[in-house]
Amino acid sequence: MNQVSPQVKFKLWIWEWVETIVVALILALIIRALFVQVFWIPSASMEPTLNIHDRIVVNKFIYRFQDPKRFDVIVFRFPSKETKKDFIKRVVGLPGETIEVKAGEIFINDKKIPENHGMNADYSYFGPAKIPADSYFCMGDNRPNSADSRVWGFVPHKNIHGPAFLKIWPIWQLGFIR
Repeated sequence: MNQVSPQVKFKLWIWEWVETIVVALILALIIRALFVQVFWIPSASMEPTLNIHDRIVVNKFIYRFQDPKRFDVIVFRFPSKETKKDFIKRVVGLPGETIEVKAGEIFINDKKIPENHGMNADYSYFGPAKIPADSYFCMGDNRPNSADSRVWGFVPHKNIHGPAFLKIWPIWQLGFIR
């Protein structure tokens, strides 16, 4: 019978662990790059839907097959070359629409749009403005305290990472994002 020395067993054990860790890291990077990614909420702009320090999961895959829908909560790269920060806001206006905000109420193509999600209302005015093709108008749910498309303009589709669909932190608030 052929016996393996303890040194060889130890080297084989180390090699198995290194191989497992490398494969796990490669799979994690592929999953993060193509499918889902966790983001951290740095500001109060989405309260009461999302709070400061919440952790959310974003589906980076779905917008390859469908476009964002009105009221989707999305994560996107800020639409300026000056910063590479990621922002989270709610899609309010779609490509080609004319948007106007009157006393905090949203009008799309001169029709008032009812909003059925939690938000902190304001009484601001914006527009009217035509949303360019392949761009979106986004607003935070904490309207009085949100720098959003009313301030810095439209979000190009190419900047969108995907919709936020799951809150994972704090753990007692684990659940889907509406």
